[in-house]
Amino acid sequence: MRFQELPTPVYVIDEARLKANLLILSELEKRSGCRILLAQKAFSAFSLYPLIGRYISGTAASGLYEARLGLEEMGKENHVYSPAYKADEIDELCRICSHVIFNSIRQFETFFPRLSGVSAGLRINPCHSTQSGAIYDPCAPFSRLGIPREHFPAELPAGVEGFHMHTLCEQNSDALVETFKVLERDFSRHFRALKWLNLGGGHHITRPGYDITALERLIGYIRDEYGLTVYLEPGEAVALNAGRLVTTVLDIVENGKSILILDASAACHMPDVLEMPYRPPLHGAGLPGEKPYEYRLAARTCLAGDSI
Repeated sequence: MRFQELPTPVYVIDEARLKANLLILSELEKRSGCRILLAQKAFSAFSLYPLIGRYISGTAASGLYEARLGLEEMGKENHVYSPAYKADEIDELCRICSHVIFNSIRQFETFFPRLSGVSAGLRINPCHSTQSGAIYDPCAPFSRLGIPREHFPAELPAGVEGFHMHTLCEQNSDALVETFKVLERDFSRHFRALKWLNLGGGHHITRPGYDITALERLIGYIRDEYGLTVYLEPGEAVALNAGRLVTTVLDIVENGKSILILDASAACHMPDVLEMPYRPPLHGAGLPGEKPYEYRLAARTCLAGDSI
């Protein structure tokens, strides 16, 4: 197909750029001994899973349906974490997942007797923020995500084989190193009884300028000091700068400024634009006043605030 003839709206993925990202992640696995999982909540273009699976160790899911997708389309290590599981999900999750991670001691105690053939983990919350966007900060006050130190039992519950944490969002390795120091201070008394430590996602490993050497040093320290297998769950880093969303201008309306009506939508195609909110990069665009023409981009949905 010619790029200009593709029906819109459409996500166009550059396979060469995707492979370049995957090669960086694959080399990190080989050099450090860590295991990298695709965080499907960030990138779930499953037609590419066979390709991705040639470079990394598996998938990470945030619920039953993502876990099914990881198994059916990649078929490698398949980890799942959810803030809470339903009773009718656990048996199937045990059949399709290699690792099941629980958000609370109550959930672990409720469902651990039903686990068979899977590695059980607990999500912990170091309560140490390194980012400013509260909506994406699992360590923000009153967070529901993970067990804080003051609510963690003195003795590690029998059957727990790993810890999981996730605190980053589009950050460099310095934030991870800083957070791990807090994690080590508060939870390392349990580390030698574990088999693995999952450091979650939000690692911008494939971004130019990312300090991958510092990440490797941290992984090596955890491996050598505590004998743990380290997991990372990058999502955006897998597909970073490897594609674009293409849209068509359907109309221009005037109301104080010129507004383009697109066939793409922030609510449907770029929800982070509204949730954060933030201004996504636009090919060939600039800031207000930098270009000859100035437009506001908006969708054809009925949501009044569906603007980009």
